[in-house]
This record gives sequence, C-alpha cells and structure tokens, in this order.
Amino acid sequence: MDNYVVRKAGQQDIHPLSLLMQAYIVDFYKCPRPAEESLFGLIQMLYREEEGIQFVAEQNGELVGFATLYFTYSTIKAHKIAIMNDLYVVEGKRGEGVGAGLFQACNSYRMSHDYASMVWDTASSNKRAQAFYKKMGGMPEDWITYSLEDE
Repeated sequence: MDNYVVRKAGQQDIHPLSLLMQAYIVDFYKCPRPAEESLFGLIQMLYREEEGIQFVAEQNGELVGFATLYFTYSTIKAHKIAIMNDLYVVEGKRGEGVGAGLFQACNSYRMSHDYASMVWDTASSNKRAQAFYKKMGGMPEDWITYSLEDE
C-alpha cells in the first residue's frame, strides 16, 4: 500500500475516528450503535493516554483504519501489559499492509513503554484475522475468554 501513514490519533481525528469506530462496531461486529457522547468520551480518554492509546492509519487525508491499546497489569507476569482491543481496516484497504502497520505501531509502543506483553482476542469465526495474527507472529493462548454483560 502506498501513501498511508500510521500515527497516534489526535484531536483532529475525533469525528472521522468516531465514524470509523461506528462502522467497526455496527457494520463489522453487528453490535448496537453506542451513544455518540460515550464514543467521543472514549476517544478523548485514549487521546490523553491515561488508560490506553489509539493509532490511526491515514491515506490521502482519510482515515482507513485504527487500532486501540488498553493498559492493565498481569498478576502472572507481575508487570504491566497492553491489550490490543481493536484493529480495524476499512474493507477496501484490507490486505494492503494497513493492518500490519497498525499492528507494528501497537507493538512498537508496547516495547518502547516497557509493557511485558501485548495480548488480544478475535472472534473464533474471524479466520482472516486469525491468519493475519499468525503472520504477525502471534500465537494462540490456552485461555478461554468469558464475559458477563448487562442486557
């Protein structure tokens, strides 16, 4: 892919990033649309790098992907870790290196900020993502993810 740049999300990205995140949430994962103020609040929090960070991929002035890292700790590692909660590239740009650029930005951030590891989940049905993560050097873990959610 030519002419794209991966960078930390900035204030100028709030509106276009919120649209990209809505496409990821609603169109890709078929989840309910979050309240606009909640989404903007999340983006603002990530911009401040308090509990996480977002990277965006931009081509010709348009955002074509994003990745989100959240910061937490691992008792097992007795160290801080980064959780890559999201990596999304718009349909027409997949397979062109954008995802790899976003992944590498997350991993570089993790290494340069002394996080012991970067972990992530993907849907068991998302075979394309699983192949991508294996290509990036990721290895499936022996853990099973559970959740409790409000209805």
